[in-house]
Amino acid sequence: MPGSRPPAFRSPGAQAPRRARKRTEGGASSNVFSMFDQSQIQEFKEAFTIMDQNRDGFIDKEDLRDTFAALGRINVKNEELEAMVKEAPGPINFTVFLTMFGEKLKGTDPEETILHAFKVFDTEGKGVIKADFIKEKLMTQADRFSEEEIKQMFAAFPPDVCGNLDYRNLCYVITHGEEKD
Repeated sequence: MPGSRPPAFRSPGAQAPRRARKRTEGGASSNVFSMFDQSQIQEFKEAFTIMDQNRDGFIDKEDLRDTFAALGRINVKNEELEAMVKEAPGPINFTVFLTMFGEKLKGTDPEETILHAFKVFDTEGKGVIKADFIKEKLMTQADRFSEEEIKQMFAAFPPDVCGNLDYRNLCYVITHGEEKD
């Protein structure tokens, strides 16, 4: 149309379209790529690519089922997969995937807070807690862990030969995403 300009060339006083205004006012869709450094974005991209089993640019239920199968978990319930996919506001492309991780990570407590919670049980200050003791506490106190959640935790962070859990390493991985060297 004569006289109309593409949105990028709107005069400074012109308002953004309604959908764009709504997104920026809520702050939820501010540039998700600014939340992570380039190496983190690359790691997320690699994870996304691994999960996008059919390589269509989206993660769906079948991609999740195939990813679980590749990790050795064959009998994933359909309801579980549907619940995962429903966490997204729409089809899960890489930007949505990154946004979902950003939202999950935003709620993570700082490392010192998590360490302090474990130190309460480490009266000798050794950096370890008896695995049986922490299991009992996690299953009976506050936001109780299920048996499955305990199994997952100990699979990811197995106790040492003496039955101790290295909670310092656990806290580091929770907050930084990888084990210390």
